[in-house]
Amino acid sequence: HAVTAVDPLEVSLASGRKIVTSAKVSDLSLFISGRVLSTDAFVLEMRDFDLILGMDWLSFYHADIRCHDREITLYLPGDESITFFGSRNRSSPHVISMAKATKLLRRGNCQGYLVSLVDNSQKARSPHDVPIVREFVDVFPDELPGGPPNRQVEFSIDLIPGAGPVSKAPYRMAPKELQELKSQIQELLRLDFIRPSVSPWGAPVLFVKKKDGSMRMCIDYRDLNRLTIKNKYPLPRIDDLFDQLRGACVFSKIDLRLGYHQLKIKESDIAKTAFRTRYGHYEFVVMPFGLSNAPAFMDLMNRIFHPYLDQFVIVFIDDILIYSKSQKKHEEHLRVVLETLRREKLYAKFSKCEFWLQRVSFLGHVITQAGIEVDPSKVSAVQNWSTPRSPSEVRSFRGIAGYYRRFIEGFSKIALPLSQLTRKSVKFEWTDRYESSFQELKRWLTSAPVLTIPDPSRSFTIFSNASRQGLGCVLMQDGQVVAYASRQLKPHEQNYPTHDLELAAVVHALKIWRHYLYGGHCEIFTDHKSLQYIFTQKELNMRQRRWLELVKDYDCSIQYHPGKANVVADALSRKVRGDLTYVITQQSPLIQEFARMQLQAIDALPIA
Repeated sequence: HAVTAVDPLEVSLASGRKIVTSAKVSDLSLFISGRVLSTDAFVLEMRDFDLILGMDWLSFYHADIRCHDREITLYLPGDESITFFGSRNRSSPHVISMAKATKLLRRGNCQGYLVSLVDNSQKARSPHDVPIVREFVDVFPDELPGGPPNRQVEFSIDLIPGAGPVSKAPYRMAPKELQELKSQIQELLRLDFIRPSVSPWGAPVLFVKKKDGSMRMCIDYRDLNRLTIKNKYPLPRIDDLFDQLRGACVFSKIDLRLGYHQLKIKESDIAKTAFRTRYGHYEFVVMPFGLSNAPAFMDLMNRIFHPYLDQFVIVFIDDILIYSKSQKKHEEHLRVVLETLRREKLYAKFSKCEFWLQRVSFLGHVITQAGIEVDPSKVSAVQNWSTPRSPSEVRSFRGIAGYYRRFIEGFSKIALPLSQLTRKSVKFEWTDRYESSFQELKRWLTSAPVLTIPDPSRSFTIFSNASRQGLGCVLMQDGQVVAYASRQLKPHEQNYPTHDLELAAVVHALKIWRHYLYGGHCEIFTDHKSLQYIFTQKELNMRQRRWLELVKDYDCSIQYHPGKANVVADALSRKVRGDLTYVITQQSPLIQEFARMQLQAIDALPIA
């Protein structure tokens, strides 16, 4: 059968990985119980199965599946049926205890085999194995070659007026830690990262165990940080960075090797980095970890990659993401970035870099051509999050939840009880109300939808809603969710009449998504009928007049549709995670609601 090209189709695997196919076989013949049936099939890279029959095919033949009997009956046109059987003599794995296994082996009743499983997908490669990268092996050394060169940016430590040196006695350490301390100091001296010091400053040293069991030396710079004037160099908003990725389908990610150590400290500020140990007094000549002015490194990276930002490069501190709309373009873009690193004598850690990806994890998100979703590793952390036992633990959980609030419809309403629990005036008592909010946030985060990357050249649709608990809105484009937004009502807003609250929700949407909406056309749907006449309403209070002036700055129309505004958002398919071979998208009964409101419905794709 001939294989034909089709528009790219993305299929989700049970592991969360996605496969993109653009090949299809039409009228594929299937021989089942002596009969020939046909189907159209998409070509996928599958190892364990020759063919997966999708819901469309099974529905066409009215398949009756009886799992217990391992039987499937297909009903053909003309009242004829076919029944075929699966394997019934499969033996399930039998697990025995180590004691029983030892006893059987001693008796000689069986043979034992020691099997070692190796995950080849995680096998370490070298730069020589990667196209384009193999031309820049010197950018990926096993260790930094020494102190960094003079750069256009130096790390500085400016103190608040009147601040003087702070020096603390070294912390006591275990023998193993002392041995590690001596070893790491010798290594830092060898690389010219530190030098002996006579500074009046002195911070203590401590060790933190890393995931691989090794120990990381950390300098306790908390006192110095309190006396430092903070660098106000702006860090970019994460969602603004992702907006540049529209249409990208090939990605590479580069992580610098000890990025901070590749930036020199201003000579006059070196003494402030001094640290005290049992083996001497030392100071850093390169930027150490633990100081509060990390944005200085962002300044350096932005200067270096300025010509390519928002073109094919995203930089966040020492992480670099390269994105392209084709394989050929990605060759050019990757070569430009690696040439820049070589010229600037910046070095990357190959084991933490990834190249030529269709799906990439970056800054806690997973990015594909289809859109943006929450990183599964973060989802796992949320699923295993134990019940908070103090206000600080509540803040930690709410912090990670807030980072992904654009994925959560009605975030402020759901998180309201937890927000109240962190107030100083509220006694910490974990009740069912807080547990319900905690579990609902976990549920939303672990089933967050894939958000589309917006196209600024196309129009947007907003669904807004207001209640006595807060304001909520959904930004959509071509029937797909771009982002959710919500906030709690301020005390004075709780007295607003319903009409004003609904208008406040519209204003909130226009303000928070101004960078998307200004200069383009958008439609706003509300479930408050009188709001559609706001532009022609004659009698307005001062608040409404002020808001109307803001609304008129946008090319927008306000339309009414009955029912809750979030019905549309709820109708969108959510990402399913489970033990299925392939994830099957369910058709929602609310697809009709999309059609009624003249929105482009998202039909479930057939899984082949």
